[in-house]
Amino acid sequence: MDIKLFFQAIIKFILGVLVIGLLLFVPANTTDYWNGWLFMGLLFVPMFIVGIILMIKNPELLRKRLNAKEKENEQKQVIAFSGLMFLIGLIIAGLNYKYKWIVIPNVVVIISSVLFILAYILYAEILRENTYLSRTIEVQENQKVIDTGLYAIVRHPMYAVTILLFLTIPLILGSVMSFLIFLVYPIIISKRIKNEEKVLEKELSGYAEYKDRVKYKVIPFIW
Repeated sequence: MDIKLFFQAIIKFILGVLVIGLLLFVPANTTDYWNGWLFMGLLFVPMFIVGIILMIKNPELLRKRLNAKEKENEQKQVIAFSGLMFLIGLIIAGLNYKYKWIVIPNVVVIISSVLFILAYILYAEILRENTYLSRTIEVQENQKVIDTGLYAIVRHPMYAVTILLFLTIPLILGSVMSFLIFLVYPIIISKRIKNEEKVLEKELSGYAEYKDRVKYKVIPFIW
């Protein structure tokens, strides 16, 4: 086992738990925010399990997923806007719980939780299909075009899954106002996709032909 990678993953995981917890429970002014605990459980328990599996089965992919330093200027902007959206959305969700601005029915929270879990399962499947999945926009040595499984349906299944994940988060947290904030995510991700495809067409052999075969980027028959 790569001890350095192990500690890097554990530190990032713990920091993630602490930051998300602070962003939710401080604005809520209570730890008795059950939606917050539900979301953290849905997010961090599968994340921990996937991390352990990658540590054992594919540490190189885990290393790529932990690296968030973008080289492309456009992608740095995308990361910044995504982070700002996430920050504001979680704080608003906590404030929504504190002041009871708009209360979402529990049935919506439950349905959103199920969709979140299904999206996470698809996320794990995409990681299994594509071992080149870095968090940054880059073409790796000996990288090949993946055109099987979900990649035979849309060119960017990971982004399709993250859109579903991000749009269910505010509903799990019980906040309509946060949902409205998170609606900017598809717009943000469209900018990332545009730049990514430009890089892939230029640097990844066979990607232009793949685009001709698979017409849709994220949502079949729509986008």
